[in-house]
Amino acid sequence: MNPVKNNPLRTRQDLVRAAVQMMEPLKECLTPGRARMIVGEGSAHYPEDVAGMEGWSRVLWALVPMLVGKCPEAEPFWALWKEGLIHGTDPEHEEYWGEIGDYDQRMVEMAVIGTGLCFASDRFWEELKPQEREHLYAWLNQINLYDMPKNNWRFFRILVNIGFLKVGRPVDEERLQEDLDMMEGHYVGDGWYFDYPTKRDYYTIWGFHFYSLVYTAAMGEKDPERCQRMRDRARLMAPRFACWFDREGRALPYGRSLTYRFCQSSFWAAMAFAGVDSPEVSWGQMKHLLLSNLRWWLSMPIFDRGGALTVGYGYPNLCAAEGYNAPGSPYWGMKTFFALAVPEEHLFWQAEEEEYAPPACFLDEQVRLLLTRDADNRQVVAYTAGNHAWEHMHEDEKYEKFAYSTHFAFSVTKEATTLNKGAFDSMLAVKRQGRDLWHVRSGCESFALSADRVCFRWSPLEGVMIDTEIRPWGLWHIRKHVIHSEFPLELAEGAFSVRKDWAGDRRCDRMASQTVQTKRMAGAHGAYGTSAIFGLEGYEKGEVIHTEPNTNLIWPRCVLPMLRAEMAPGEHTLICAVFADTRDALPEAFPEEALL
Repeated sequence: MNPVKNNPLRTRQDLVRAAVQMMEPLKECLTPGRARMIVGEGSAHYPEDVAGMEGWSRVLWALVPMLVGKCPEAEPFWALWKEGLIHGTDPEHEEYWGEIGDYDQRMVEMAVIGTGLCFASDRFWEELKPQEREHLYAWLNQINLYDMPKNNWRFFRILVNIGFLKVGRPVDEERLQEDLDMMEGHYVGDGWYFDYPTKRDYYTIWGFHFYSLVYTAAMGEKDPERCQRMRDRARLMAPRFACWFDREGRALPYGRSLTYRFCQSSFWAAMAFAGVDSPEVSWGQMKHLLLSNLRWWLSMPIFDRGGALTVGYGYPNLCAAEGYNAPGSPYWGMKTFFALAVPEEHLFWQAEEEEYAPPACFLDEQVRLLLTRDADNRQVVAYTAGNHAWEHMHEDEKYEKFAYSTHFAFSVTKEATTLNKGAFDSMLAVKRQGRDLWHVRSGCESFALSADRVCFRWSPLEGVMIDTEIRPWGLWHIRKHVIHSEFPLELAEGAFSVRKDWAGDRRCDRMASQTVQTKRMAGAHGAYGTSAIFGLEGYEKGEVIHTEPNTNLIWPRCVLPMLRAEMAPGEHTLICAVFADTRDALPEAFPEEALL
């Protein structure tokens, strides 16, 4: 069931209705004391009672801005969630949220309550009885007593402490200053922050910038110099981040925590809420980037039969989830509804939607991405090197693919024993002849990015070193690998995965999508686009792999065009060309002039 079906998502009132449509099914998921929300089965690394509190709290990312924006539709929901707030912070109540400890997930969920204290203190504080206020303060203040990671989590404590400041309760000034200074220490330039230890991904957007902009809205007069720096950095980020979206509103599937889905566009909501305009991205363009992203997401099969969001990306799928993705985790995406804290008369809502026109090719050195798009802005493809990550599920697939596409997304590996289970799209998979496991890029020995190519040296396994160069050329990109190996190898090079399109009866095994494989190429094309890979040097045959179901992020069943090769020990060169188009447009051959 899609509760937002037929909502045009064009106006502020449409967005109010979307919030209501998404929250309405959740009333039935609240526990008797309203302090937890149970939307499904599955688990995260933290206990089930904490996961229930997480789900409850994340809905507030829509409810708080509705209260701030004086939306009357918020009232029946606030009555329920206020009851949960009172019971969850009452040590004598059976649904008390409990005592926390170091690195506790409940620290994450405190942030939105701190935000409520900042901007809706009349509802989050003044409506409570004196004893209820004491309970709320005591429970939240635990965040000042325990250690937490040196990453975007520090903003959660910042928001709690400035919430205390707004309602006149004692603030841990030392903690607040420490956290603010640490977050500024994560700034690296050109609008980009890194998350501990080195990651550059969506957390810059929906973490550092979103919370910074909330901070500026609350503390602009008390901390003017810091707030000005935060606003200036957001202005720098705006045109860079706009390059991550195609004309359909799809943002680049890249990095961890992708189950937060439309949190991708929360940056634009925070820009409007903080009143931060951009000389390069107009209010109408911000409005379009936010609403078109939401329109695309809310047309996807991302809800369960009861109308609750699911863990996954383009459909319910636990394969690509992180260990911290509980059933209610996806509701972190409700931060995008912070646009409802922006009044109707604001330029953000008054402006007509306007499509942003990024450059055809843009090098963002800070995030180590070379971003390209086709002439009609139907697809963004990003080429990457040097942004390795660890401590997360499928980190190689989320950061180490050669190319990432807004249209084709990417696949994650179930097992590295076979090519169909590996689903190695946009990768070169390597294994020793006669051995079981395939290996792919997992970090670079060195790398360099320029305006027309990405180069990197990498070692998929001991005794093998590969120098790779990737060069975009329109709808194509060319890959060249110089391989040094101490032993014989098998190699498989993947293009993009394409959805299987079944003709007629869903029970029929006849594929409507067309596939082709020859000694020099492999391709797949149909209603969901075209992906093809042409061997120019060193490959022995093309092959179309039917990948394991539920490996691709947006299509449950896919085929993957690949090239295969075998090599003796020594130095060898592989060169191929990869074609990707959103249309059914299989090329007959590779245009040789692209090599000039």
